[in-house]
Amino acid sequence: MTVMKTSLRNFFAHKGRMALSAVAVLLSVAFVTGTLVFTDTMGTTFDKLFAATSSDVTVSAAGGEPDEVSRTGRPDSLPASLVKDVAAVEGAKSAEGAVSSMDVTVVDRDNKNMGSSTGAPTIAGNWTKNDLRSMEITSGHAPRGPTQVMVDADTADKHGLKLGDELRTITVGGDITARIVGIASFKVTNPGAAVVFFDTATAQRGLLGATGRFTQVNVTAEAGVSDIQLKRNVSSALATLKAETEQGAKGAQETAYKVRTQQETADANRSDVDEFMNVIKYGMLGFAGIAFLVGVFLIINTFSMLVAQRTREIGLMRAVGSSRGQVNRSVLVEATLLGVIGSLIGVGAGVGLAVGLMKLMSAAGMELSTRDLTVRWTTPAIGMLLGIVVTVLASYLPARRAGKVSPMAALRDAGTPADGKAGLVRGLVGLVLTGAGAFALYLAATADQAKQGSLILGVGIVLSLIGFVVIGPLLAGGVVRVLSAVLLRAFGPVGRMAERNALRNPRRTGATGAALMIGLALVACLSVVGSSMVTSATAELDKSVGADFIITAGDGGKPLNPATVKAVEGVEGLGHVTRMKETPAKVTASDGTSESGQLLAAEATYADDLRRETLSGDLAAAYGDDAMSVGSEFAEKAGVKVGDTLTVAFDGGRTAKLKVAAITSDDTGLDQGAMYTNLTTVERYVPAERVPLDTALLAKADEGSKDQAYAALKTAVAKDPTVKVMDQTDYKQALQDQVGQLLNMVYGLLALAIVVAILGVVNTLALSVVERTREIGLMRAIGLSRRQLRRMIRLESVVIALFGALLGLGLGMGWGATAQRLLALEGLEVLDIPWPTIIGVFIGSAFVGLFAALVPAFRAGRMNVLNAIATD
Repeated sequence: MTVMKTSLRNFFAHKGRMALSAVAVLLSVAFVTGTLVFTDTMGTTFDKLFAATSSDVTVSAAGGEPDEVSRTGRPDSLPASLVKDVAAVEGAKSAEGAVSSMDVTVVDRDNKNMGSSTGAPTIAGNWTKNDLRSMEITSGHAPRGPTQVMVDADTADKHGLKLGDELRTITVGGDITARIVGIASFKVTNPGAAVVFFDTATAQRGLLGATGRFTQVNVTAEAGVSDIQLKRNVSSALATLKAETEQGAKGAQETAYKVRTQQETADANRSDVDEFMNVIKYGMLGFAGIAFLVGVFLIINTFSMLVAQRTREIGLMRAVGSSRGQVNRSVLVEATLLGVIGSLIGVGAGVGLAVGLMKLMSAAGMELSTRDLTVRWTTPAIGMLLGIVVTVLASYLPARRAGKVSPMAALRDAGTPADGKAGLVRGLVGLVLTGAGAFALYLAATADQAKQGSLILGVGIVLSLIGFVVIGPLLAGGVVRVLSAVLLRAFGPVGRMAERNALRNPRRTGATGAALMIGLALVACLSVVGSSMVTSATAELDKSVGADFIITAGDGGKPLNPATVKAVEGVEGLGHVTRMKETPAKVTASDGTSESGQLLAAEATYADDLRRETLSGDLAAAYGDDAMSVGSEFAEKAGVKVGDTLTVAFDGGRTAKLKVAAITSDDTGLDQGAMYTNLTTVERYVPAERVPLDTALLAKADEGSKDQAYAALKTAVAKDPTVKVMDQTDYKQALQDQVGQLLNMVYGLLALAIVVAILGVVNTLALSVVERTREIGLMRAIGLSRRQLRRMIRLESVVIALFGALLGLGLGMGWGATAQRLLALEGLEVLDIPWPTIIGVFIGSAFVGLFAALVPAFRAGRMNVLNAIATD
């Protein structure tokens, strides 16, 4: 009998026992495949969109991209005369000016925001011939005057807009109120952006502040002229124009251009979304990896128990001439078959999962079409390879153990005695790994730098996790006895039998508990970190924030509109309103040490609104003329002292010499490392058109007027639905909600690993029931009722689940506490253990055990007593 025939016979003879292991492989492969298909489809969607919206050659200002949020509220622009100059270039068929801005908010008559709720931009511009490449007018006509606007069909459908409806577009220069006269549909999939079009003059005045300006020039090539050749011709013509302009002593800013081909424009736009897609892709693949790891324990358990149950069979094979290698290969072939079948189904399920994710994202507001579904050949190849390799590797140890079965085993009952020496070696290795992991966690907790400590923390997590997995069987005996004494003894003989069953094979119990331990350890760690972050930030707010109200533009971190600032400053009942801006600058000390970043410019009342510990000097003096403060880390690194003069190069402005008036402590969670100066200082050295808008406002109410001022502020900013007015309670709740949403998303992804772990418990119990068939028959024969039998199996399942939960939660809290010590270096100093969450998860694990035992207990209860006793 060949190895292949034997493997096939054994595989199909135990196909029911293999099913749950196959499901674990299926789920893991499906998650990997689904992630790759989903992100590849997103990439295809954006590639088609960017290719369709890009002209053959695009000329834009060198200072920034037309379609990005600007610090000034207006994108960089070009003179309209450039359109004529570019149109005359050899190889250019035509050229037209375009206006585009993302610094807008569009609302309907009821003041409801028409923008995306998923973070996609709201874009306003003029309707051009280039837009016909990606869109077509399907209703009405293009805008022809200042009171007319056209909207994209996706936004119209989403918000129930129709011709004649009024829209108000909020811009830095004021509101544009217009009625919808046209609706344009995308020819390709629009992932979710809201787009409105005006006539050219209205777009220039409203978005750029003046006519005669464009954000870009779209150039179309003549037939037979390549984009690359046209780009060369345009670049050459612009270089000549620049030289002539400089000779005419015009500003250099007018002569800085960026020229790109269609492919280069599409690639630049794609790079902006690649970071977002990579976060999704690698984050989801990370959770798929966790599911694979948990699945490994399930596969090891399955094959270990199958090998143990087939000890006599393997002994007979050895007695009739099968070599160790043949027996070993037979088990590995079974594992390969399991991996192939599970992976094949998993690849198909992964494509279905990707389609489901696309539908879910579309329901949430991010449109993804199945027309763009992208399944590269590498995706199923990666899924199949991972599934098969992981399954075969996981089965190696059981296969090796099968190869060691002696021909004499044919004379014994099924099952192999435990290897005491191997258990001792395993215990020693586990203790060493656990000790090394604990030491690494200690080093991370006592690290002086967060970056260095995070690397050590990663090592500590890996070592301690492996250590707990290896030492699991050793811990099982003690932990299960304690849990049983607390929970199972109340159930009398049935509880004691459940305890003994869990203790019968500590290696199996340890591996089953370890599968659940991994997922719950991550849940506990993230819960501790999230809770500590919220508690620390709340404590920091109570200690440092003196302002009663914080006003921000909550839509994508946009700066505040000047009209909003003016409205807030006019509210009665406020003692003061503090404006603040962030402007890019490079700060250089006398020894040459420099630091590039955001210089925070504010009014002097900012020192009262946000209390910072001052190590030397007077923080109030930092808001004087040509003065500033620096953080303690930069001061130490550059040897800066109060009274020193620093060179500050303002982005887009002049270089200033500012005197250090104060050094603030960086031991804080708010404004860590911030350098402060006065608003007038920035306005002195940065041209008016380059001065950033306010990033936020802080306000203090008059004594006894807080409630009235809060209501008045809400009313004052009501015209812009993206503006948020928060008191300290609101701000704390917003922080808690943000962390909570992130954790809920992570918990949802971790649910996959926990589902696989539940399958592990089910599989372990099911195989254990088969292994104890004769024993169960004898117990039933001497009077054990079906109800008692089912209860015994359920209690065994509960204690195994609680064992895994106890290890996982303990380990996770240790990781979380260590991570919090690293966060303390960034100012988040409060450790908060979310006991309700931890206790809830622990109790929930008991229900997981009950659920996992339903099918095995039901099957055990239905066994025929006589047939069970007669089982060999």
